Amino acid sequence: MSLRIGDAAPNFKAQTSIGDIDFYEFLGDSWGVLFSHPADYTPVCTTELGRTASLKGEFEKRNVKVLALSVDSAESHKGWINDINETQNTSVEFPIIADEDKKIADLYDMIHPNASETLTVRSLFVISPDKKVKLMLTYPASTGRNFNEVLRVIDSLQLTAKYSVATPADWQDGDDVVVMNSIKTEDIPERFPKGHKVIKPYLRTTPQPNKD
Repeated sequence: MSLRIGDAAPNFKAQTSIGDIDFYEFLGDSWGVLFSHPADYTPVCTTELGRTASLKGEFEKRNVKVLALSVDSAESHKGWINDINETQNTSVEFPIIADEDKKIADLYDMIHPNASETLTVRSLFVISPDKKVKLMLTYPASTGRNFNEVLRVIDSLQLTAKYSVATPADWQDGDDVVVMNSIKTEDIPERFPKGHKVIKPYLRTTPQPNKD
């Protein structure tokens, strides 16, 4: 059965471009982003890993650790990293997992036979500190991912994990948020003292609670 949101993220041990890791030990108490690539030395993947490396500070301030994966070897990854650093003007420091036997790809359902029998699609998982799958995104091999969207979703996940709110369409960090329907309207002022708007009985908004 394939993974679903809310499931425990399968643990694994793997060879990577920085040495052997245990996935859970690597994550520790951090959030995690695990994302796959069809193969090394491919053009779209090169730009994606370069973009991820350039966002190192953004991931760090959100307490997020990043891991990439493809079905090529760790030695292949190391050579490819040189190309990424050169062409994308960055420094890839996060691990790239070598999944030559496709065990991890199978664990995370990263191979879609109708797309390719052997190559992983562009799957991305956001994993919370309690090792639960919080987000799943899958792109075709031809389409590069939007990493600004990945950061936006992480902001939403971290916010909504702490407060009884949800984020509306096109929400950006700092925008108003939606009060969960589990909170009665008369109880909102105590829970959210910055104020609120009642648009409909089921649609109440309030300023983002963790912003000054």
